[in-house]
Amino acid sequence: MLVSIQGIKGSYHHDVACALYGEDVNILECLSFDKMAESVFESKAQIGIMAIENSIAGSIIPNYAIIDKLNLKIVGEYYININHNLLVYKGVKISDVEKISSHPMAFLQCKDYLKQIDKILIEDVDTAQVAKLISEQKLKNHAAIASENAAKIYGLKILEKNIQSVNYNQTRFVIISKKVDQKTKQLANKASIKFVLSHRNGSLAKVLNIIADYDINLTKIQSIPIVESPWKYSFFVDLTFPSLKNYKNCFNDLMSVSDDIKEFGVYNNFKK
Repeated sequence: MLVSIQGIKGSYHHDVACALYGEDVNILECLSFDKMAESVFESKAQIGIMAIENSIAGSIIPNYAIIDKLNLKIVGEYYININHNLLVYKGVKISDVEKISSHPMAFLQCKDYLKQIDKILIEDVDTAQVAKLISEQKLKNHAAIASENAAKIYGLKILEKNIQSVNYNQTRFVIISKKVDQKTKQLANKASIKFVLSHRNGSLAKVLNIIADYDINLTKIQSIPIVESPWKYSFFVDLTFPSLKNYKNCFNDLMSVSDDIKEFGVYNNFKK
């Protein structure tokens, strides 16, 4: 099986792939979420791994649109603790560092530390990509914010450990596919859906009441304006449920109060 990831070996997506499928997992490296999702859509890879939200920085909203546009299915999820580290070439001290490169989300998660050291920040597409560049080009004035695994793979020194602003820094990843395993679906206890509501009094309240009536827990709700339809909103929602029957009945009732509704995936809740 080929697993598509955003980033390269040593990225957090690579860490998730290894945790799920073993250290010898075959990966397809993509330097954008769009390319990663397209590789799954075009069947170049059987599944893809995509970060969707972080406990500090919040939702990665464009990724919802990518899944929606390509009509991909969420077939699973995985949470990992993100511990950011400042990586440098061997022998380099903090006083030697002029520039720090990393993914924008990593900068956001380490903003308190970065304010203290006052270096030039350069955004990049992947945390591990920067680590690889520093290693290959032996850059002495450049540092990367990346994982401990990236330091091991590319032979870099960890100058500072755990530089994220909050110790509890967790990212949720979803596993996406073109196909749904119906046997796995029967064991599911979580769903990701999207519904569209007009800007009317009580429209969202009706939806929430239906969800509550079926003893279903709403674990996430994210509203996004529909650009081409003023005052209409898409709501991306995660639900956990006691039984698949409860969820199916709830979904059917939601159809009657939504302008549009779509199921992204029914899968097993990683958080017990």
